[in-house]
Amino acid sequence: MLNNDGTPKKIVIVGGGTAGWMAANLLACKWKNTDICLVESKEIGIIGVGEGSTPHLKLFFDALDIMDSEWMPHCNATYKNGITFDKWSTNKGFESYFHPFAAQTDDVFTVPLFYKNIQARMQGYNVDAHPDKYFLESYLSKNNLGPLPAESFPFGVAYGYHFDSALLGQFLAEKAENLGVKRIYGHVANVIVKNDGKLSAVKLKDGTALEADFFIDCSGFNSLLMQKALKVNFKSFKDNLLNDAAVVMPSEISQVLPVETKSTALSNGWAWQIPLRNRFGNGYVYSSDYINSDQAETELRQHLGLLDCDIEAKHLKMKVGRVEKHWHKNCLAVGLSQGFIEPLEATALGLTFNTISQFIQCFEEGKGTNKFEDVFNKEINDKFDGIRDYVVCHYKVNQRTDSDYWRDNAANNNISESLNRIITLWNNSQDFIGDMYKYKLSGSYHPKSWACLLAGYGVFPKNITTQSVDYSAHQQELEALSDFIRRCALNFKDHSKLLTV
Repeated sequence: MLNNDGTPKKIVIVGGGTAGWMAANLLACKWKNTDICLVESKEIGIIGVGEGSTPHLKLFFDALDIMDSEWMPHCNATYKNGITFDKWSTNKGFESYFHPFAAQTDDVFTVPLFYKNIQARMQGYNVDAHPDKYFLESYLSKNNLGPLPAESFPFGVAYGYHFDSALLGQFLAEKAENLGVKRIYGHVANVIVKNDGKLSAVKLKDGTALEADFFIDCSGFNSLLMQKALKVNFKSFKDNLLNDAAVVMPSEISQVLPVETKSTALSNGWAWQIPLRNRFGNGYVYSSDYINSDQAETELRQHLGLLDCDIEAKHLKMKVGRVEKHWHKNCLAVGLSQGFIEPLEATALGLTFNTISQFIQCFEEGKGTNKFEDVFNKEINDKFDGIRDYVVCHYKVNQRTDSDYWRDNAANNNISESLNRIITLWNNSQDFIGDMYKYKLSGSYHPKSWACLLAGYGVFPKNITTQSVDYSAHQQELEALSDFIRRCALNFKDHSKLLTV
């Protein structure tokens, strides 16, 4: 049943958490004539780890007209300029690099010089092509400056956030209830499927049947509606993303509050460090084929200097991959129920926002029909696959040789044709950026991001020559760029002070 405006009369969202309440808020804001009910179980616990985002989370809050100052204090949130990758490469001078988000100053003033010098380095010239030299965000993060410029500075900087995911879910739940979303506590015991293959109701353990015209599956890895009830196939990424587990624990926050996520390569995976206002969120993402949970916890504790500490660690299993259809019949899968790519690039909430936003658009353009279901599913699958390729590239080009895990990742040839072409272009093209656009290989990431990753690892020819290089002119260019970035940064505040405004 549809309303006169083509929207569903009633929607049931199965599952709360961040994904469920993001969906509830966006739908309630957009479809004001729709009765929306969210059912969540008190039996399912919330981990509440420190979590990071891309700039897509700001787009979500902008869509709801929610200012940073309203939600961030409630969720112990901090700002995020990007991610530092440490110890992923053993190439001298490239043991660590910072991956920035976008900034207008980069696109206008600094990126062209970065592209020029990485191309020169690929051709064997001894120029400095480490990405940290070329981006305002790198300087901001190194000096603990937040991403909000003074009003007099005419250039913007894209930014993400760090936050407590459990607190964010609570905040969004309150917002959704204020918008009229009905919240029900209950455990789904059965899903009723009609003869035509569509869902008709979910039945709770207490016997309550919740009928609806459309259903949103936010039930996590269980995927109660999409995978279990509607039998939509799941495509695993296990053949090229080996990690399937994580161990997480908090630690004391530092006196200086970082404005970046830190990703440090360990023996059989990598550890994140996410700064919240009250603590660090830490985790070790690893492959259980190479290390067991006890070994992983011990290594994480050693990494954090908490080997003899009684802070509790929690262990998680990850189901890495995606469903083949995110919208099927009268059901949409959102969040972990639709898929998961390990958190290296903090893309989970961005995918959630894209999924809900694009579904609303496709549903409206189809006037309440499934006319654009196939188009929508292809678009979301392409996003998942593009992010997968970018994450896989981190492992494929890693420069470590100290464990079977890292050697096997580098030797793994189970990569997509698209990723193979990108790596081939990097090693052979005379115009990597131009060819990325020419062959439409950017996928979910711009060429700037691909260049930062590959240059940040020091994936350059080994035999460098100084012939035909005016090194003095090169140094003058870098000095001028450094001075430009330093002066731009005068328009940004200390991260901790920014959070008190």
